[in-house]
Amino acid sequence: MAPPTRLMSAKDRVKWDRRYSEGDRLHDGPPSGLLVRWIDRLPRGRALDVACGLGRHARFLARHGYQVDAVDISPVAVAEARRRAQAENLRVHFVVADLDTMPLPAERYDLIVCTFFLMRSLFEGLMAALRPGGALLYETHVEPPALDGGEVGGPSDAAHYLRSNELLRACLDLRIVFYEETVEEDRGRRTAVARLVAFRPPARAAAEARG
Repeated sequence: MAPPTRLMSAKDRVKWDRRYSEGDRLHDGPPSGLLVRWIDRLPRGRALDVACGLGRHARFLARHGYQVDAVDISPVAVAEARRRAQAENLRVHFVVADLDTMPLPAERYDLIVCTFFLMRSLFEGLMAALRPGGALLYETHVEPPALDGGEVGGPSDAAHYLRSNELLRACLDLRIVFYEETVEEDRGRRTAVARLVAFRPPARAAAEARG
């Protein structure tokens, strides 16, 4: 199974390099409203921006005092993200990497942000990469409700949609403090989105839960 994964990752890199070279704007703009609303309630320290794109969240986190690692598969995106951070004199550690093959370090991050990127095999690694007490903020496309009654946009590949409550079930080992699935309009497009904020239990609480 490994060779198809590498092939798919190579295709992803080419696709995203092309989109960013052509001026992709769907993945640009201000930081996620979810992150903005929660920033004052999230633990400070070291943060990871997963699939960072042009670095909107990495820069936002750096402005709020985080030590930021930001990862993306696209060298074109990372080069532009690095340029924008440098223009603001922000310190961000940008990495071009394939999350299919790059293991995340255990218990390294106080905050992990992942928006509109879905790799189901990464869920466990994201949770393990949180320090005790660390937070995961996740936001991505979810299958639109059957009774929505309107046209809902999003990725063309059904594999890029969460199933209803899938993200919630994947994070049951965390302390979930916010979860929603909603259909909303964003820049003229109606999309169905799942959003989650959850914390890894502190070390003592985790030990007590294990008995």
